[in-house]
Parts: sequence; C-alpha cells; structure tokens
Amino acid sequence: MNITRRFALGLGSAAAASAVLGKASASAQVDETDTEPELEAVIPRTAEVARRKIARKYRLETRKARGTWASYIGVTNPDGSVRSAVEERQDTVVEAYSVNKIAVAVAVLDKVDRGLLTLDQRIEVTADIVIQDTDGIFGLDGAYPSSVTIGHALAALLTVSDNTAVRLCGLVVPALEINQILRGKGFTHTQVVPVANPNRYFLGTTTPRETFTLLRKLVNEELLSPASTTHLLTVLRSLTSFTDGIRLELSSAERLQVATKAGWFEDGRNEAGIVFDAEGKPVITYALFASGQFRGDNAANHDDYGATHPALRARTAIGRTLFDSVQQITCPAPRPRRSQAYRPWTGA
Repeated sequence: MNITRRFALGLGSAAAASAVLGKASASAQVDETDTEPELEAVIPRTAEVARRKIARKYRLETRKARGTWASYIGVTNPDGSVRSAVEERQDTVVEAYSVNKIAVAVAVLDKVDRGLLTLDQRIEVTADIVIQDTDGIFGLDGAYPSSVTIGHALAALLTVSDNTAVRLCGLVVPALEINQILRGKGFTHTQVVPVANPNRYFLGTTTPRETFTLLRKLVNEELLSPASTTHLLTVLRSLTSFTDGIRLELSSAERLQVATKAGWFEDGRNEAGIVFDAEGKPVITYALFASGQFRGDNAANHDDYGATHPALRARTAIGRTLFDSVQQITCPAPRPRRSQAYRPWTGA
C-alpha cells in the first residue's frame, strides 16, 4: 500500500489519516524523498508516529550504507512502556568492541556499590600496562609510573575510549569476575573474553537486544545504585564522549541530551546509547552494530574509523531523526536526569 501525504490529506481528517496509516504494514512502501510536512501536520505527534519515522529513516540510511546491520531501537510510550521501532538481527551475537566498555563500567561500579571499591581508590599506571595505540590519553603521558583514581580510569574508559583504561579496570575487576557480575544481572551474551593474564581480556560480544536491555535497566536503576547510575550516565552524556556518529549533527546543548558509546575494530562500526528529552527523561534507546562490506568499500574505507565512513554517515542521519523524534513524545521516567549546561572556559 503506497501512502503519500496527498492521499492522507484527501481523507479529510486527522483521525482518518491515522486510521489508514495504522493499518499499513511495516513493509509498506513510502516515498523516502517525501519530506511529509503536511502529513505530520494532520497526524497527532505520538510515539507511534515517531517509531514509524525512525523505522523509515533506519531502512533508508542503512540500506544506503550497505554492510550487515544488527540493531534494536526502542521508543518509550507516554505510559512508560517501551515499544521497538527497529528490530533487525536483534538476537545475533556480535562483536561489541568498545561498546562493551559500558558493561565493564557497570561491573566496576557494581563493586563500588557493594563497598569493595571506591571511586577515589588509586591505581598505579606502569609503563608496561600502557597501550601505545593512538587512542585515549594514557599513551600520551610520557611519564610512568603514575597513578590515577578508579573514577579517572572510568572517565577515560567511557569518554575517549582509552584502551589502557580497560587494563586499569581489569586490575580491580578481573575478566572472570566481570563476566560473573554480568551473568548475575542477566546478560549471558554480553561477556568479555579472558586471556592468560587474569586481569586482561578482549572486549568480547553482546547482542543488540542485550545491549538495549542493559541501557534500559541502567536508566531504571535496576543495575546500579542511584549514585552510580547518575555517575555513569553523566560521563556518557558529556561533550567529551563520542561525537562522530549519532551526535555529529547535534548542537552542544543537544549532545548533552544523548548518552552514547561507540566501538570499532576492523570492519565493525558500532554505537549504542540513550536519547533524553529536555527534562532528562530517557525516551529513545538504540543499539546499532554494523560490519561487512559497506558502500564503496576499499582499503581506505576499511581503515576509516571517523565520521566519513558510510556506517557513521548512516548513524549521523539516524541520530538527527532520533533526537527530533524525542520532541514529539512526552513520557514519564523513574528519575529525570537533567544534563549540566555547557560552560566554555578559557583559563585562569
């Protein structure tokens, strides 16, 4: 069934337009070049309309980028329930790469909540633990040994995605313990991969559904204490966190409404997070995992981990739609979490 804005307007009422659109299947063909300003004017701005818009944008951008996508995007209804807008290979076990740094942080903060660690507890940074991979900040220090707090290590882990911070976290929560904590919270596929050194690991696997669920449980304070939940979300929403994907075309103030974490390696390009409204209510949660052969794939493209990669261009376009869709929806939250206003500083 082809639905155009002229067809909807011809029905003569917003109610009739909504009724017909509601009967259209998820596979209904929609003119992707149609900006639909008149259609939006006659259809009530509900979570259902937002879901359809997100689904269309996701299909358009991911098919344009090509590659193999495994994704889950959910939208919160006005009554607080969550319904999916996108489900594609959502239960496929995928390489999480640095997206699993959120799971590592949850394991560390779980021990903080149990009184086994403290955020101001210091960890020694030795020369042999520092990874010289051009990512992060510890490799730039140039002076070892030094020491940082667990809080500092978590901030570096989740913002600039420092891989040395992974090893620092492993000193206080070994690989097997991370997996045990995550399994205890119900995440059987979101697991790191242990190596011979018990304090080191590869970042491992997840599924889009599990990462989505982890983020939803996080904002609902079902994984950590209120203090640890707020701490983790504050770090993920900071302007220092990843901006080349979902947040690329958002203003500074808008970026502060999005908690996000990206991960990449070889042909994998992943990102997961939460979009909050202006009141700090979590409205849209996304888990996007892409790999394989993308549009125009070549050697240069394979080594491109920045905003010019086809998968990241797709996520940027999707991100703008996600953020704009939040403005259409009013929903409750167990604890609204306002972001701090951005205050630029020039020193002194």
